[in-house]
Amino acid sequence: MEWVLAEALLSQSRDPRALLGALCRGEASAERVETLRFLLQRLEDEEARGGGAGALPEAAREVAAGYLVPLLRGLRGCPAGGADEPGPAARQCRRVLRAAGAALRSCARLAGGPPLAAALAEEALCDLLNAGPAPGLDWAAEAAVEVLAAVGPCLRPREDAALLERVARAALALALGGDKAGPSPDAAALVAGRLLPALARGGGAALRAVWDGLVAPGEPEGPGRVGSQLLILSALAEKLLPEPGADCVPAAREAGLDARRCWRFWSTLQAGLAWSEDALTRKRARYLLQRAVEVSAELGTDCACAPGHGPGPSLFWWSEKKKDELLKFWENYILIMETLEGNQIHVIKPVLPKLNSLFDYAVSEENGCWLFHPSWHLCIYKRMFESENKILTKEGVTHFLELYETRILPFSPEISEVMAPSPFPLDFIYLFSSPFVYRSPGQLIGSVSPLGLKLQKFLVTYISFLPEEIKSSFLLKFIQKMTSRHWCAVPILFLSKALANVPRCKALGIEGLLALRDVLQCTMITHQILLRGAAQCYLLQTAMNLVDLEKVSLSDISTFLMSVRQEESLGRGTSLWMQLCDWLRINESYFRQSSTCSSIGLHETSSLNAYVRNLVQEYIRSPAWEGGENSCMPDWFEAKHVALMVLLAIDVERMKSQYSEKRRTQNVLRIFLDPLLDALVKFGTNAYMPLVKTDRCLQLLLKLLHTCLLKGSGTRDDEVVTLLQNFIMSTTESISEFILRRLTMNELSTVSDLDRCHLYLMVLTELINLHLNVGWKRGNPIWRVISSLKNASIRHLQEVDHGQEPTLGRQIQRSVSMAALAMVCEVISQKPELQLDSLDAGPPETFISSLQLNQTLQKPHTEEESSFFEESSSSRGWGRIVARYIHDQWVCLSFLLRKRHTLTPASEGETLEPTVPAAPLAVRTLQSALEALTVLPSEQVLPVFHCMNILVPKLLSTSESLCIESFDMAWKIIASLSNTQLIFWSNFKAFVQFVFDPKVLTIAAKIKGQAYFKIKEIMYRIIEMSAIKTGVFNILISYCCTSWVVSASNVSLSIAKNYSELVLEACIFGTVFRRDQRLIQDVQTFIENLGHECAANVVIENTKREDHYVRICAVKFLCLLDGSNMSHKLFMEDLAIKLLDKDELVSRSRARYCVNSEQHRVKNRIWQTLLVLFPGFDQNFLNKIIDKIFQAGFINNQASIKYFIEWIIILILHKFPQFLPKFWNCFSYGEENLKTSICTFLSVLSHLDIITENILEKKLILKQALTIVLQWCFNHNFSIRLYALVALKKIWSMCKGLHIEELEALTSVIESSLSQVENMHGAGGAKKNWQRIQEHFFFTAFHPLKDYCLETIFSILPRLSGLIEDEWIAIGKFTRFTDIPLDAGFQWHLSTTQLCELKAGDWSQQDVGKNFCEADNQSEWTDVQKKIIPWKNHVPDFDLELIFQDRAAKLGKSVSRLIVVASLIDKPTNLGGLCRTCEVFGAAALVMGSLQCVKDKQFQHLSVSAEQWLPLVEVKPPQLIDYLQQKKAEGYTIVGVEQTAKSLDLTRYCFPEKSLLLLGNEREGIPANLIQQLDVCVEIPQQGIIRSLNVHVSGALLIWEYTRQQLLKQGGSTA
Repeated sequence: MEWVLAEALLSQSRDPRALLGALCRGEASAERVETLRFLLQRLEDEEARGGGAGALPEAAREVAAGYLVPLLRGLRGCPAGGADEPGPAARQCRRVLRAAGAALRSCARLAGGPPLAAALAEEALCDLLNAGPAPGLDWAAEAAVEVLAAVGPCLRPREDAALLERVARAALALALGGDKAGPSPDAAALVAGRLLPALARGGGAALRAVWDGLVAPGEPEGPGRVGSQLLILSALAEKLLPEPGADCVPAAREAGLDARRCWRFWSTLQAGLAWSEDALTRKRARYLLQRAVEVSAELGTDCACAPGHGPGPSLFWWSEKKKDELLKFWENYILIMETLEGNQIHVIKPVLPKLNSLFDYAVSEENGCWLFHPSWHLCIYKRMFESENKILTKEGVTHFLELYETRILPFSPEISEVMAPSPFPLDFIYLFSSPFVYRSPGQLIGSVSPLGLKLQKFLVTYISFLPEEIKSSFLLKFIQKMTSRHWCAVPILFLSKALANVPRCKALGIEGLLALRDVLQCTMITHQILLRGAAQCYLLQTAMNLVDLEKVSLSDISTFLMSVRQEESLGRGTSLWMQLCDWLRINESYFRQSSTCSSIGLHETSSLNAYVRNLVQEYIRSPAWEGGENSCMPDWFEAKHVALMVLLAIDVERMKSQYSEKRRTQNVLRIFLDPLLDALVKFGTNAYMPLVKTDRCLQLLLKLLHTCLLKGSGTRDDEVVTLLQNFIMSTTESISEFILRRLTMNELSTVSDLDRCHLYLMVLTELINLHLNVGWKRGNPIWRVISSLKNASIRHLQEVDHGQEPTLGRQIQRSVSMAALAMVCEVISQKPELQLDSLDAGPPETFISSLQLNQTLQKPHTEEESSFFEESSSSRGWGRIVARYIHDQWVCLSFLLRKRHTLTPASEGETLEPTVPAAPLAVRTLQSALEALTVLPSEQVLPVFHCMNILVPKLLSTSESLCIESFDMAWKIIASLSNTQLIFWSNFKAFVQFVFDPKVLTIAAKIKGQAYFKIKEIMYRIIEMSAIKTGVFNILISYCCTSWVVSASNVSLSIAKNYSELVLEACIFGTVFRRDQRLIQDVQTFIENLGHECAANVVIENTKREDHYVRICAVKFLCLLDGSNMSHKLFMEDLAIKLLDKDELVSRSRARYCVNSEQHRVKNRIWQTLLVLFPGFDQNFLNKIIDKIFQAGFINNQASIKYFIEWIIILILHKFPQFLPKFWNCFSYGEENLKTSICTFLSVLSHLDIITENILEKKLILKQALTIVLQWCFNHNFSIRLYALVALKKIWSMCKGLHIEELEALTSVIESSLSQVENMHGAGGAKKNWQRIQEHFFFTAFHPLKDYCLETIFSILPRLSGLIEDEWIAIGKFTRFTDIPLDAGFQWHLSTTQLCELKAGDWSQQDVGKNFCEADNQSEWTDVQKKIIPWKNHVPDFDLELIFQDRAAKLGKSVSRLIVVASLIDKPTNLGGLCRTCEVFGAAALVMGSLQCVKDKQFQHLSVSAEQWLPLVEVKPPQLIDYLQQKKAEGYTIVGVEQTAKSLDLTRYCFPEKSLLLLGNEREGIPANLIQQLDVCVEIPQQGIIRSLNVHVSGALLIWEYTRQQLLKQGGSTA
């Protein structure tokens, strides 16, 4: 069309100069400049043919200098568009810019070329340099680039070499950006797509300058820079890589360039493959790699890359002798890298076997050395590890670790050198997240994931292989990276475990120790205490293994130890404590000595004893600035610190003196504690001792007593504990007198003194415990203190203010006195031996009885408010003080109620006295308790619960509504505390004890009132809460079952029958946890299984909150029931009926349910419980339920449930053969829809020998069994026939053993049938299934009587039947649960047969496929999805045919300006569909790679003759770059359909009228060398999972969107 227009213009005027002058006048619109451009190109063509006018050169110079250059300068002020999409004005300017550039190139050629081109280039270069490096690209720079791209090919390679080099360097600087300002994507795309290819055609000087700039050493290698470098390299790939017949690339030959030989080229390419987050950059890297391999194969000459940094083979090499192996390696490599981009595991998994072949090619079989540089393999693993698809990441980790285990090659020196400086190993930290530490299917609960263990082993080995000079820095970075994110409990545990297993080395200094401390703080985030404690154990072991002692001091170590919680891990006497002591003993003389003072003012010494002695002295010596009566109490940190180091030092000393004198330990401890003991002795006599000093001494005393207690065995025999107690006993009188004086003499008068009161009472309690341990004597000083403290406290509380406003000091003394009285009551409650001596009945009891409950402390006098509020800002507010005061009141009342409660009744016949306390008083007390629950904070309601525990049983029958209100109020508090870990459990236990008290349950069940239903409602709420808070149901069922067992009376079990729903729910309890919850339970079990090896197991009490313990408790309770006891029998029968009803209900809810679903698990637990109950069933009861049991056999159940039903039927028939007639009736149902369920009863018949064991006359039974079985042997269902044949084989062997004559007539039939099935020919499924069913555990190893035990019911059978591991309950858990001990005679908890030794794989059919590591011996590519196929070598066809069929114009059809380029599309169906779509929407032309496909039947079937009405153009893929550049010059905007980082949403993009739509290949999309030719990338917004559309569908969507926009524009212009 443009050629026709040019001819029309020339026909109007044969003077080109006049035509050019006319076009150069007027407004410089895009249409005018484009007309000028194609007119100049037409004149250029005539000039080339020798028909041009002589005035053309001069006219061209005038157009260039007088019109085009000023026009380009004027475009500098052109308005810019948005960041994502340019505006209409900006698009118009760019259209003018490109047309002017193309016109300028024609002018340069018409004007004689070099002189004008050089002048224009110089001017444009100045503009480009003035623009400078910037984040964006302004119009001046873009105009300069267009000019340079236009005139660059006209420059002379030799004469203008210097100019070409300068232009190349300036262009490269613009594309790569400055050192500070990163590269601009727009600038890089423009330079790489327009300027540099044009310069490369101009000569080798420019190409050499570009190449030198790209490979220059010392340049920053950021992700953005790598992307720009790869963009440039892919644009110049054909110039930088040699081609066969290098004469066609004179520039490359002249420059002497071969990118394959440059190490920098390959390192940049690898950086793009492995580290780039941009998919387009990775695509360019793959394209360069593919082209380099293709070129090497075509050249046929040897080539090697220059060596880079480090040892090992070259990054790239080629040998013609090994051409086939090299092609195969790189073919597999590129295939894998392309496939990984898909991120879909079903596409990627078939390709993973190629990874093994890569290693086969990469490693020499002769000497075991690397043939290919290992960094290529790391690029693959890096892409897999960083995949969004966690399954793919796991596959990558699994494959990497399997190679590590099977081949030691990945840890050769070469790969260690490659990995060490890179972040590759550090990224393994993130692989310890949950998906990689799940146990594998079939593993027992508590087993660690093999993948997790391999990951640990890899890290340990990798660190061991590191050179010593980089090991320290690597470990420091590794530990610091552990602190860079918040971890959940499991990953931090396994990371710590891996670090703890690193062999001892001097790797960490003070910085590393601080990093480990930060990791310790990370472990405190998790709520899983056991996991937290175990992680701390491993981190402390890490510190002992890796710390360089010469770089850290004892002070550094002791400060680090304070980050390890003693109550969770570092308990005295544990294995961890002993390791630490031994480590200090060996290394105490090697620690760094420091001349500087530590945080507490000490000079470092090398001796541990000297350090600790100075530490104690400095601690006791209180600083002068901390004095004053009103000072706050010191922080506890220093006291913990000093106590820990004292006990560590003394235990180290004990280790030293094991084989020498024992007295030395006592002397050393005395030396350590002399400053403390001296101060404590003076407490009673030195009234002027600084208050802070007394506080610090008492804090240290408490911490010493708490820390010294051994967490392991042998506490009573501990020498240190005895010595310490003896030392402290000698100071008891002085301390107790000091405390008594402080508590009773009005010396505590400020808010901060309440903290001191708490300290004094804790010390006093410890001193009481010490004296009780050595024997309580009435006249000892503690007894006198208790008595005096009790009397003084009562006296203070009884004082009356006589109407005066209370002062702060007075109210504080009241609070202190109440706290002291509460402490005395608590001590006496816990130590009954103190009761008669300390708190006699009389005034104290009278005083507590007369207490006005919930009495608050009035706020202090207003004159003291200012000082009070100043203190309360650093201490507690008045509300907290009042709450504590009320709490202490209830502690005292709880003691009094408990004391009176234990005194009555005195004997069984004596009834409860309602006057203790009297009923009206009890009602008022319970009402006060409800008021207290509304006032007290949740953490202080425990004594109120204790009081309610005593009051509710007394009032339930008379004040039911009040008791129900107390239940409701208490439950609300418990529900609000469910997320408060520290105080929830103690409150919840107290709540359970008063709501589910046996007396409460008894009374509620007798009256059957609202309280009875309220208790059941609370029971179900607790069960519901247990689904989100593990352990609450455990406490409830354990308390109820224990109380029922302890009562051991018929009355208690008859009452328990009213609450049998509780036991029912416990028997079927078990939450189906999410995978992450199961993981935490698995890892906790793993830690528990370590036993004393992990100190956390010793220090942290096992709370048995695991869900299994609910069922274990219920089952052990049921095992204690005696079937001969009527109340026990009735309870078991009631529970059995409810279990069967529950099974029927579950079966009705879901006719079909999947394996391991919640329905499956519940039904499984039901039948397990029925098996446990079976020994207590008699014939009469079975007669009631036998039909339900048989009916359950006809339901379509999962395998594990079938086994349990069959087992219980066998046991019933064995014990009560009277039910055999009903059993025979089951075979007469004959319902076709139950054909598979009949197998249940046939399986029962296979154990007929067990059933008839106690029957003397077996003939009739055997005849009946044979009659039934033979019928089913001929059933049309194969599975039924198999089960029937197994039963027939068993029954017939019994018949032959008894020699039954009546059955001899059947001998030939049966024998031939059995012989036929035994001797089946072939290897088909029938023979295999017959062999498998005969080897099935249920028909071989399983014995229904000998295997009847808890182990088989709850562990072995679930495991063998394929039930999920969560349902396996190991027998060890039954023995560890001691809340309900079994009788000594209970022996049936272990299996006596070999059943427990079987594995699931011994009998079940295993559909085990080939390991993906095994190569497929069939076709190389049969397992690869055709979405990605191997790249193939081809010789491009350079012949260009243009066929333009303008039939549409003849028909007067409307044609748009849209060109659709489909040259990259292969499939005829897609091309046919596109042809039809383009014709329907009036596209200007469809460009195809070959017009031959038009004759294809598939094309014609889809196109439905559209090719006859649509212009078709043939442009082969190799010519696409030239074609696109030609269309750009014609003013077309090149639009690509591709997902890139800067792709625009189709719904937001506005198509220019002249648009060219480039569609990508079905598999690979748009090649990297074409992407830089695009003006814009457009992507279709997607909502689904699949990432791509069919290319025809994508093209149709864009064609329609273009058409829609053009129609809207036409409609708007018409309006």
